[in-house]
Amino acid sequence: MNCIIVDDELPARELLEDNIKQIPFLNLIGKAKNASEALALLNSLDVDLMFLDIQMPKITGMQFLASLRKPPLVIMVTAFEQHALEGFELEVIDYLVKPVPFPRFAKAVQKASELHKMKKLTAQSVVGSLEHVFVSANYSLVKVMLDDITFIEGLKDYVKIHLASGKEIVTRLSLKAVEDKLNPAKFMRIHKSYIIALDKIDTIQKTQLMIGQKELPIGDGYRQMVFAYLNDKNF
Repeated sequence: MNCIIVDDELPARELLEDNIKQIPFLNLIGKAKNASEALALLNSLDVDLMFLDIQMPKITGMQFLASLRKPPLVIMVTAFEQHALEGFELEVIDYLVKPVPFPRFAKAVQKASELHKMKKLTAQSVVGSLEHVFVSANYSLVKVMLDDITFIEGLKDYVKIHLASGKEIVTRLSLKAVEDKLNPAKFMRIHKSYIIALDKIDTIQKTQLMIGQKELPIGDGYRQMVFAYLNDKNF
């Protein structure tokens, strides 16, 4: 699970990071000191789980969470017990009070992992049967066969869909919105700006891969997931 830490205190971030490193299924891909930095991470990375503090400058963790239209799974980590009810009303997975004993932390993330697996299975059952999608381009809805996609490139408020024929389709969408529609068994995000079709990979190195003649970077926060996929495919 890709996770981020949102806490304005450096010692708290360091302690959480140390705990995360001890959980094999957690992959820390970002840290933020406030809501603004956290929002930037959520918009640019594929975040499954957020560890969120409450008392932060300008915007509290609760206010930030309430403002999100599609938040990831959230575990609150705070020094204040009195906000627990409000947290659960916002559907947080768990509410941890600092200092957090490691067994209590492990129990919370295990709960998050089980819920994450359930969500993925549900999503796969819906998108796994899709053969094509329609995207808006040039004032029309264009049919795109998913098997024809080689990779998808994020361009701020737009994405460029690259097809095996060499054709490119530009549409006004976020990369995250596209990712949510794709079967994770066939497509993978490898960078904040790229989603690839797994069966179109030709060669791969530590920091990049090739699809045809196109060289694509592998982001630091996605490398573990990419190589986990490769380990399953290796002879």
